Amino acid sequence: MTEVLAPLPVLLPLLGAAATLLVGRHPQLQRAVSILVLTAVVAVSVALLFIADANGAAAIAVGDWPVPVAIMLVVDRLSALMLVVASTVGLGVLVFAVGQGTADGDEDTPLSIFHPTFLVLIAGVSYAFLAGDLFNLYVGFEVLLTSSYVLLTLGGSAPRIRAGITYVVVSLLSSLLFLASIALVYAATGTVNMAQLSLRIAELPDGTQLLLHGLLLIAFSIKAAVFPLSAWLPDSYPTAPAPVTAVFAGLLTKVGVYAIIRTQTLLFPDGALDDLLMWAALATMLIGILGAVAQSDIRRTLSFTLVSHIGYMVFGIALASAAGLAGAIFYVVHHIAIQTTLFLVAGLIERRGGTMATGRLGGLATASPLLAVLFFIPAMNLAGIPPFSGFIGKVGLLGAGIADGGWAAYVLVGGAVVTSLLTLVAMSRIWTRAFWRPRAQSASADTAAAAAHDAGPDVGPDDDPTGADEPADDDFVTEAPAGATSTTEARQTGRRGAWARHVAVATAAPAGGEGRPRGGDEDREPSLQPLPAVMTAATGVMVALTVGLTVVAGPLYGLTTRAAEDLRDRLPYIEAVYGEQAP
Repeated sequence: MTEVLAPLPVLLPLLGAAATLLVGRHPQLQRAVSILVLTAVVAVSVALLFIADANGAAAIAVGDWPVPVAIMLVVDRLSALMLVVASTVGLGVLVFAVGQGTADGDEDTPLSIFHPTFLVLIAGVSYAFLAGDLFNLYVGFEVLLTSSYVLLTLGGSAPRIRAGITYVVVSLLSSLLFLASIALVYAATGTVNMAQLSLRIAELPDGTQLLLHGLLLIAFSIKAAVFPLSAWLPDSYPTAPAPVTAVFAGLLTKVGVYAIIRTQTLLFPDGALDDLLMWAALATMLIGILGAVAQSDIRRTLSFTLVSHIGYMVFGIALASAAGLAGAIFYVVHHIAIQTTLFLVAGLIERRGGTMATGRLGGLATASPLLAVLFFIPAMNLAGIPPFSGFIGKVGLLGAGIADGGWAAYVLVGGAVVTSLLTLVAMSRIWTRAFWRPRAQSASADTAAAAAHDAGPDVGPDDDPTGADEPADDDFVTEAPAGATSTTEARQTGRRGAWARHVAVATAAPAGGEGRPRGGDEDREPSLQPLPAVMTAATGVMVALTVGLTVVAGPLYGLTTRAAEDLRDRLPYIEAVYGEQAP
């Protein structure tokens, strides 16, 4: 049965992509084909997970070539679980995108381009999870990255093209490094089959092992956005359409995390770079979450939390214990679902409030209680509030760190707790500003913030020399007074005058209205728009899925524990490829 089902998570999306191209002039048929294909992929992935959990790992030699020459597809508990999660969130995002296309006329997600490209992306992700050798893992990465280039620049706007250039350059750099690493691995061992490499790499000199290990780890860390190789992500993701950003946030970095797990456990189990990974995990958690706290844009905040919580997964990998790996795998599953859901909710917030800037939002809890619930549940889950799955995953990782007993592990435990608290701060700021604060108050804050920005970094509302709403005549002085003794004083005096003028213009009532600033569209209060039913329903199902992770946390954690034990043993993977007689 596994031999029949294993290729389908790759073949079905590729065939579906071809079909959607053929029916590109018939949008409704194209939508139906895409949803049907991904539904079938979800069903196949679930079947593979049950088979792998019941019978252990299985491998298929594509084309019936002998091992290790053949292209190997390997299904074990880890890869099957990743297939289920990836295909499920992919289906949820696709339904959201269908709703957005129906509501918007497909300006941001043109059907003739989006659907085939999205299916190719899912095929690349599935192939990366199933690949049994390094070169085909590279092929899976390239398939998903090539499609992601197209999705990231949908619409052709200047910000998207600019973000796409950054993303393409970084991705090509990591791919070049990965390909060079594969060439060196083959030169040193004569194979790229991972089961065979698990035996041959141990025979190499320590220095050669360390070089190959470091190169592969750097390549995968770029893709996974591990600090200090994560600076590209916050500038790349927020500009894309909401469904694209959601699937990127949920899946693409996790493919890099999966590659790190697979190579760390199968190829380099000696743990030579585990200490380095621990410090990288700590830096990723803390620097990422500090960046999130400093943001005022919802998508950028979520992008920085995405980077930060990669650190939790790397923490579990670096511990290299069964408990640490089980916690890391559980957290990968949790984070894929949560991060995807939050970016979908962010798309609804932008549609409802007209902006992503928290300074210009307000009153959404009153205007749309359903949207408030859809944001609050995954936000608290991400922050690790009990009894959600985020809390369970973090407790598992913290327990594994304490059980390790090393001082570095204790430092990471402390860093993980601080990161969780700061995540709560970041999510609470979005909640209080966008949902809880009255809308009139947000409009006033927006006016003051815009004026302060134009006046300069040294001047704010408290610098108004009169302290009143109406500026005094003296406040309009733009040159230094006679007593000024430095250029700094002159500049501050000019800025105070600019501040006073901005306040006077901004608070003046325009014709036909009261209390709103004059100027272009960017200064007007965003209008509240209704939420399309399909987009809201898709997001609601994703939120329910994140809650469902809490309900099934016990069985799921048991599954991740069994997967972690297989990873540490390595023998189930090797026997699946070679049979009972490994070379």
